[in-house]
Amino acid sequence: MKKPLIFLLLFVIQFVNSQELALVKKNSKIGYISKDGSFKIEPQYKSAKSFSDGLAAVENGGKWGFIDTKGSWVIPASFENAKDFNSGVAIVQKEKEWVYINTKGEILKAPASEKLFDFNNGVAFIKQANKIGLINSKMAVVLEPKYDQIKPFENGFARVENNKKWGIINASGKELIEPSYDEIGNYFKNTTWARKDKTFGIVSSGNFIAVDGAEKIWDFETQDLTYAKKNGKIGFIDLKGNWVITPIYDKAKAFSKNLAPVCVGSKWGYINPKAEFVIPPTYSDAEVFSSNGLAPIKEKNWGFINETGKLVIPTQYGITSNGFVIALFVQQDKGFIDGLARVKNEGKWGFLKPDGTVVGNQWFENAELFSKTAEKNTPNEVVTEKAKPETKAETKPAKAGSKPATKKKK
Repeated sequence: MKKPLIFLLLFVIQFVNSQELALVKKNSKIGYISKDGSFKIEPQYKSAKSFSDGLAAVENGGKWGFIDTKGSWVIPASFENAKDFNSGVAIVQKEKEWVYINTKGEILKAPASEKLFDFNNGVAFIKQANKIGLINSKMAVVLEPKYDQIKPFENGFARVENNKKWGIINASGKELIEPSYDEIGNYFKNTTWARKDKTFGIVSSGNFIAVDGAEKIWDFETQDLTYAKKNGKIGFIDLKGNWVITPIYDKAKAFSKNLAPVCVGSKWGYINPKAEFVIPPTYSDAEVFSSNGLAPIKEKNWGFINETGKLVIPTQYGITSNGFVIALFVQQDKGFIDGLARVKNEGKWGFLKPDGTVVGNQWFENAELFSKTAEKNTPNEVVTEKAKPETKAETKPAKAGSKPATKKKK
């Protein structure tokens, strides 16, 4: 009877560790709620961050430490500052020096680096003599510093630059595409877009295929089509670089659920891969469909439609914003994420269910996205003192450079 009991215990532990909590601010204090809207950790902190790797950085008496999902201190508040855990490692400031620690709060001895960088996808950058390499969470060098730049990893791949030429590596440091392009996109199904001189094209199996007339290409996301510009208009190309939807639109966003938002004049609608309007262009803005089949659309304010274009949640909300809505396997800030949408109403923030009801019937001074307490694949720094401002993002911006977390004291 012992073995089944052990198995059940492990199952329960795994279930607990996979719960999701959201940071919220109520009466100027920060706490954490579960998806049923109940407080798992009552509002009590002046400053705090979202959970990551099962721990959340919180401030107590001017010092930072880490709590678990029960609100118990796992790492005492003894740091001047602290960043989120990722891959089992966090950066903290102790006695004016920035160092790495593990989930036990132990300081890790890292290879020499001019600056410390956050972990992501199990690796972090190191910088030596103005060159960038990689280390893993065991503090071993995975890639000796050799690149001028490495962009943040996305789904296990990163863009790298040497002498103003770009390529692609994986998290093991293996060079998948040699840095030989003037610009390069994300890595999707062994394919990316790139620019060579003034020519945009697709790189597949090491070969560069020019895309006829392309003036710009955006990243591939969840489907085998991406949008591109030709003669000032937007259309769609496939993974082989063929134009499959004629560039006739003024703006566009990624396909998801076989529907893509496109703009004609000043109105947004949705087309299918055959370029047929499934939802006519009637909205002032529109976003990509989430995995639950709902998409944010804007009239004066934001609401949600289903895949037939039926309005299922009235247009009365503000929605969160952190740049362009990207792939469903990457945490996005607009629309429904894992069954809930974060919205703003009359200056307060809360979470909507797909039926339009408000989680816990509660609104907060600030509410951050739900984050799994297990390890995440993307860094998540949280602004806790005020809600993120709404910003209009019509097309996906270029990726930001890899920002160093801190400067390492010598």
